[in-house]
Amino acid sequence: MSIAVVGLQWGDEGKGKVVDYLAKDFDVNARYQGGSNAGHTVRLADEQVIFHQIPCGVLNRNVIGVIGAGCVFDPQVFFDELENLKKIDPHIEKRIKISRFCHLIFPYHILIDKIREEKTKQKIGTTKKGIGVAYEDKYARVGMRMGDLFDRELFEKKLRMNISRKNLVLMEIYHAEPLAESEIYNKYMNYAERLKHMVVDDTRFLSEAMHDKKNIIFEGAQGALLDINFGTYPYVTSSHTITSGAGIGLGVPPCAIDDVIGVTKAYTTRVGQGPFPTEDNSEVGQQLRASGHEFGATTGRPRRCGPFDASIIRYTARINGVKKLFLTKLDVLSKLDTIKIAVRYSNAEEFDPFHADKLRPVYEKIPGFCKDISHMRNFDDLPANAKKYVTFIEHHTGLEVSYISVGAQREAVITK
Repeated sequence: MSIAVVGLQWGDEGKGKVVDYLAKDFDVNARYQGGSNAGHTVRLADEQVIFHQIPCGVLNRNVIGVIGAGCVFDPQVFFDELENLKKIDPHIEKRIKISRFCHLIFPYHILIDKIREEKTKQKIGTTKKGIGVAYEDKYARVGMRMGDLFDRELFEKKLRMNISRKNLVLMEIYHAEPLAESEIYNKYMNYAERLKHMVVDDTRFLSEAMHDKKNIIFEGAQGALLDINFGTYPYVTSSHTITSGAGIGLGVPPCAIDDVIGVTKAYTTRVGQGPFPTEDNSEVGQQLRASGHEFGATTGRPRRCGPFDASIIRYTARINGVKKLFLTKLDVLSKLDTIKIAVRYSNAEEFDPFHADKLRPVYEKIPGFCKDISHMRNFDDLPANAKKYVTFIEHHTGLEVSYISVGAQREAVITK
């Protein structure tokens, strides 16, 4: 069995917890896009673990984690993350695989990203991790991949050419200091020695796993509304965040995915720039941010908050092939006397990413449930208004809510 876990909003839906929770029944957890701009948070007992590049199902010790070809890879971030995970499982490195086709992030990617965000008018609201710039090089066909690290002569030649180009941009356009080629070369040759035993052909590895009837969970980063094709462009990420990205980013056929689980918060958040139809800048939005601890796991930036938008979920469910939802953070709503849900727009039939900044939501309200539900594990035990809210979401999205997260801990899940 193979399933894909995808976010249906603008990211931060709780995919980390979802993958960690589901992965106990899987053999392989394969991440198919994005880079260290992801911040998947998992709570293990009393410890909070934040994943950036490593698939977050690997806290289950039966799981092999694969960083796929569709990702962009920052070696320094990876090793920092790996060292933290070794405190939990000293042998975890043996269960990490990295695609030889995965593109590398270099210091010049990060520097250019920071300059654009901080000193120019090109602001998108990125995490300044060099992700978009690395993807630019990938599609400009000047990027360098993991497999390039293991041919020293070719790597040095490509690096020299790239740094020459990037230094020209840094000096002539951004009036910044040039980067030293030798320092970067030596650092990445050191990375190559430390990485070589983890590098695989992910297409072959996953093909053999499927042949052997292994269970695979495909993990996406960010959310569908940040997809490079179908998101709220240009305020999107630089990769394919939707279900189809699993095939592109891992070299597996579309028929390899048996089921898709869409992850959505019980309300809506967004971090960074871009349209957000249900954004609430009043006391309610501030309360959601405080109660939901809505601050970016990667950047610490406060997230913009607002009511659940059913039209968005109908749109993203359609492009992802979602039939069932994993609803997260229902417990965050327990302090609200009244809960609003956007069921449609007054000026449009459905969500349209081309005109998302002009959409005017129409809300329906239901009474809040005003009760701590974090200890509950059965749907029937939930307060009547909490159950009504879940049913309301099902009605307006046309999707089944199969799981409900009622707390940060791994076990704080109701299977409906």
